[in-house]
Formats: sequence, structure tokens, C-alpha cells
Amino acid sequence: MFCNLEDSSLAQAEFWASWRQRAYPPALDCLESIITDVSSQVFLLILDFLTSIFSHCPGYAFPTAPPVDPFAKIKVEDCGKTKGCFRYGKPGCNAETCDYFLSYRMIGADVEFELSADTDGWVAVGFSSDKKMGGDDVMACVHDDNGRVRIQHFYNVGQWAKEIQRNPARDEEGVFENNRVTCRFKRPVNVPRDETIVDLHLSWYYLFAWGPAIQGSITRHDIDSPPASERVVSIYKYEDIFMPSAAYQTFSSPFCLLLIVALTFYLLMGTP
Repeated sequence: MFCNLEDSSLAQAEFWASWRQRAYPPALDCLESIITDVSSQVFLLILDFLTSIFSHCPGYAFPTAPPVDPFAKIKVEDCGKTKGCFRYGKPGCNAETCDYFLSYRMIGADVEFELSADTDGWVAVGFSSDKKMGGDDVMACVHDDNGRVRIQHFYNVGQWAKEIQRNPARDEEGVFENNRVTCRFKRPVNVPRDETIVDLHLSWYYLFAWGPAIQGSITRHDIDSPPASERVVSIYKYEDIFMPSAAYQTFSSPFCLLLIVALTFYLLMGTP
């Protein structure tokens, strides 16, 4: 209500302006001439009374805050066509079921990134000259204690991620749903020279990481050796790349296949 307004004259002006925009009955003109001359305390009491009456009348709803647009679902069907994607997790997973998901696409002079991970803390992508952590430009989406997802900029100093105040992200969106942190943001392709911000028109290895957060601050990533792109990534080339998580790599590595063949041969031949 308006009971805590300190400036009664301002409250009265805003009150009548709001109600006139809503085309309230002409009787309000008469009420205004009466109420304008009363004391602040009486005005506030009358205002609360009128609010309680007219807020329940059909056609005379009070102005409300505009609805917040829901986070648009990530379209995985566009992967490899109009945007590049990386999926890490179970074969056939999508942006809502992969352990980690990232997409990128060019929009004018910007690159739009979409990130999602199975975590209640943070999800990030790093741009690196190699596949190792250290000296990397990092963009992270962090879920804080207030339920918001904020886009932050970091620079890897060795194994430590240092937050950088200069943040190139814009048009930021983020949501925490179903124990997943998901976000979308744009970043300029070309930026002024800075050790902590790379030019995305060049090709870089992409480092993928996610993990818990404490009071909105990121902590160590969930797995000891986070995945990385096998080769440098060009933002001008759209591919849909799947990387199986550790649980699905057991029987796909050459060493494991060789071990299985050797064990099978041993069992078939028997022992002397």
C-alpha cells in the first residue's frame, strides 16, 4: 500500500495520474477536489480504502509489473546447422540432459553463447591457447543465493580463477531449473587488446567446466580433468560435437578394446 509514503503531495499526484490513465469513473474528479485539501494522514487512509474497493472491481485493475519473459528453450535441432554445439554426457543427450552443453553462433558483430550444466552452482567456458588450465579467458554463469544466474568474467591464473571486473557479456539471461544452471549471453567478436580478453575471431581450444558455488562464489569444478575440445574452435564453423562422459568411455577407448580382445583370446585358447 501507500502507508509508508513520506511525501504525501507526491503520492497524491501519482495516485490521480495512475487512476486517470485507467479511465476511472468521473466521480473521482469530485473525490479529488475533496481529498486534495485533507491532511496527509487522512489522504493515506482514504487512499487505502479506495484501493481495497476498486482493486476488486472488474475492469479497474491496478497497474501491475510487466510479466518477466521466460527463458527461451535452447534449440538443439539447430546444432551443426545455424550454430555450433558441444555435448558432454550420455549419448543422445540434449541441452536439458547432458552433463554439460554449450552452443555458439554469430549474430552480427557478436557471438551468442548458450551454456547449461547439471549443477546448482556454476557453468563456464574457457578460451585457451592449449588444453590446459592457466592463462585462459573464462565466461561463467553463476547461480547465487538469491536464485539469480549472473554472467561473470574470469581469468585463469594457474589453477585459480580470478574474477575480472571488465565483463564483455551483454544481453544476459539465466535460469536455475531442475537442478540445472542455464544461461545465454552475447560477447563481441573483436575487443581491444587485453591479456584477460581474447579475440573470438581467432580460433581457440574451448575448456568446459562446471561445479558448486558457495554464496554466489565459484568453487572447484566437479571433475578433476574437465573436458576440452579436441582441436581449436572457429566461431565461423558450426559443428555438433558429442563427447561421452567417463561413464560411457569405458569400452570405447582403444586401450580398453585391446584389453578385451586380449582377454577374449586368452579365454578361448585356455591355459596350458
